[in-house]
Amino acid sequence: MSIPYVTEIDPRYGEVVQVTPGIRRVIANNPGRFTFTGTGTYIVGRGQVAVIDPGPEDDDHVAAILSAVSGEEITHIIATHTHRDHSPASRALQTATGAPILGFSSHPTVSSEEAFRAKPTTWDALYPTKEELEELRKSMPSAAKEDSEHEQDEPGDMAFSPDIEIGHGDVIAGGTWTLEVLHTPGHISNHLCFGYKEEQSLFSGDHVMGWSTSVIPEPEGSMNEYMKSLNLLLEREDKYFYPTHGPRIPNPIEFTTALIEHRMNRENQITECLKLGARTIPQLVTEMYIETPHILHMAAGQSVFSHLVHMVEKNIVRTDGSPSADGVFELVR
Repeated sequence: MSIPYVTEIDPRYGEVVQVTPGIRRVIANNPGRFTFTGTGTYIVGRGQVAVIDPGPEDDDHVAAILSAVSGEEITHIIATHTHRDHSPASRALQTATGAPILGFSSHPTVSSEEAFRAKPTTWDALYPTKEELEELRKSMPSAAKEDSEHEQDEPGDMAFSPDIEIGHGDVIAGGTWTLEVLHTPGHISNHLCFGYKEEQSLFSGDHVMGWSTSVIPEPEGSMNEYMKSLNLLLEREDKYFYPTHGPRIPNPIEFTTALIEHRMNRENQITECLKLGARTIPQLVTEMYIETPHILHMAAGQSVFSHLVHMVEKNIVRTDGSPSADGVFELVR
């Protein structure tokens, strides 16, 4: 089953768009390799409203959100997770409104040993070229921020500190809306999704995106946890998913099932490649992602690394010592 991607969206930067009777969206002008057309901030309810994923530190975007709710009260500022395209604007919104900031936790910390193992030094062939990055910038609807060749793809919002920590099964309610909290680690360990009871839908953050698969970067992310979190969504009966990047996703069960199958196919691809002998991650990406634009090969390498860590945990694959981004991997015979 191929993934039924959904990619058609007009960002209309600075404007509020009425998506459904209870959902409005304002898209930040931060398009890029991993943000698609930009961060979609959702405003839920009327009168007393919740803001989900306030977005990057961008004065124009914060002003657009405040303009969209003029005459109303923001009572909750909610982050799905702590990457810098999702949560930093929470602080400016709080300064303007006094509303509390809600999230699972501060940005996760990793040990120096984990960070060292996850930092590649032999992936030069996977990094986008200057020419590819320039072509990407030209294709964007507006000028994106400068993107260096070796910039970390999704840096963390280290200043994020929620006033209210929320977790799986919690319920957040306003005058016209009710959100059920789902802890969905995988893309990052503090990722949350939010079930919107009144419209039987789910705000899926970066856990499920319609325009692309999610990057699962070790050690902040985990393929093992990601697969569990995807299967959690199959137990729901949502009519739509609303990702932070891209348009809403219809037929969410079909879409999630396709994502699970895609990840299983990737694991099978790794197994088939390793049947021919030991491989490094750049070798695996080159063999597996023939039809994927080279500009996305670095992200593919991160997900392949997460797959390999998961396969080592399942005793399908082995490597010398703990799995590392620069390691050599082979099948357990």
